[in-house]
Amino acid sequence: MLRKLVDLITSLKLTIVCLVAAMVLIFAGTIAQVHLGIHEAQQRYFQSLFVWWPPEGRGLKIPIFPGGHLIGAVLLINLIAAHAKRFRWAWRKLGIHLTHAGLIIMLAGGLFTDLFAVESHMRLSQGDTKNYSEHLRLMQLAVIDTTDPEFDQVTAIPEALLRRSRTIEHASLPFQIVVRNFFKNSRLQMLSEATTGARPIANQGPGAQIVVESVPRATGVDDRDVVTAAIEIVPIDFATDATATALGTWLVSDALGAPQTFSCAGRTWQIVMRPARYYQPFSVTLQKFTHERYAGTEIPKNFSSHITLIDPERSVNRDVLIYMNHPLRYRGKTFYQAGFQQDDSASILQVVHNPSFIAPYIACVIVAAGLLIQFGYHLVGFSRRRRVAPA
Repeated sequence: MLRKLVDLITSLKLTIVCLVAAMVLIFAGTIAQVHLGIHEAQQRYFQSLFVWWPPEGRGLKIPIFPGGHLIGAVLLINLIAAHAKRFRWAWRKLGIHLTHAGLIIMLAGGLFTDLFAVESHMRLSQGDTKNYSEHLRLMQLAVIDTTDPEFDQVTAIPEALLRRSRTIEHASLPFQIVVRNFFKNSRLQMLSEATTGARPIANQGPGAQIVVESVPRATGVDDRDVVTAAIEIVPIDFATDATATALGTWLVSDALGAPQTFSCAGRTWQIVMRPARYYQPFSVTLQKFTHERYAGTEIPKNFSSHITLIDPERSVNRDVLIYMNHPLRYRGKTFYQAGFQQDDSASILQVVHNPSFIAPYIACVIVAAGLLIQFGYHLVGFSRRRRVAPA
C-alpha cells in the first residue's frame, strides 16, 4: 500500500494531471472574471483549496474542482518526492539537481507569497503622519471605547466574521453584537428619496433615515463593494451572564464616513465600518509630494514622495525619497510609490509585506546556474568527441 502511494506521488502521470487541471482552472477563472471581477475570481478559483458549488450561501457546499492552492501544493510535493526518489549524486548531474532545486524554491515561494503576503495602501496628504496602512478591499467593524481621553481602545471585527456569524461576543465588549443584515455590496438612499414602501433596517443613528438596497458585486478593476451591515447592540449582565434589553439597531457602512456614538455600561463607544488596518511600530510623515508631467500633456512623467521615517524603538529618524522603482524597505515592509489623488492633494503608497519576496530571485539564479552547468557539461563533452573523432 505504501509503495503504491509513493509511486503515485512520484509519478509523471500526477504531474501531467496537475498541469492539465491548472490549465482548466486558469481557463475557467479567466472566464469567471467577466461576471465576478478579478479579485473575486482570484479568491474563488486560485486562492482556495477547492472551487465550491454553490459559491455563496450558508448551506451545504460541494467541492467541484481543485483550487489553485491545492494544485500548486500537489505539484510541489510531486516535484520534491520525484526528485528525492530518483536522486543519484554525480557531478555530471549537478546541473539537473540545481535546476530542480530552483524550481522547487520557485513553487514554494509562489505558494508562500499567495498565503502570507499582504498588500495595503497608505494615503498621505502633505504633513500627515500615519503608523498604519489600510487594505484595498477587506473591511472591518471597528468598535472604539473612547471613555479615556488619553487613548482609545479599539476592537476590530473582520468582515468575514460579520458575514458568517449572527452573534458576536468579545471579552473587551460589555455587549453582544447581533448581525441582523449583511450586504456584501449595497446602495444607500435617503428614506425621502426611496421608492414607496421601502423601510430602514436600523432604528438608531443616521441609519434610521436610510434605505439599503442589495446590488451585485463590483466587477471593475478599480470598483469597490460598499459593505453594509445592520447590527443590534445587546448589553450583557456579567453578574448573571444574561442579556439585557437591546439598545437598538445601527446601520454601519463603508458609505457612512463618520463614526456613530452610543453609551453602554457607563462608557462611551463609537462604531464605524472601515478598511482593515495594519498598524506598524513606526510612523511615516509626508513632507512633500512631487508630480511632474510631460510638457503640454497630463501624462505623468515622474511622481515621488519625500517622507520622514520615525521609529522610536530603533532610534530612527531619517528622510527618505520614494519614487518609481525605488521603494523603501524597512522592517519587512516595502513602500512603493503607487499613485496620487487627481488634484495632487495626497500621495498613495503601496505597502507590501511578503516574507518570501526573495525566493523568486534565488530560484532564478539557481535555475540559471543549473542550466549553464548542464549545457556547459554537454558542450565540453561534445567538443572533446569532435577533436577525437578524426584521429
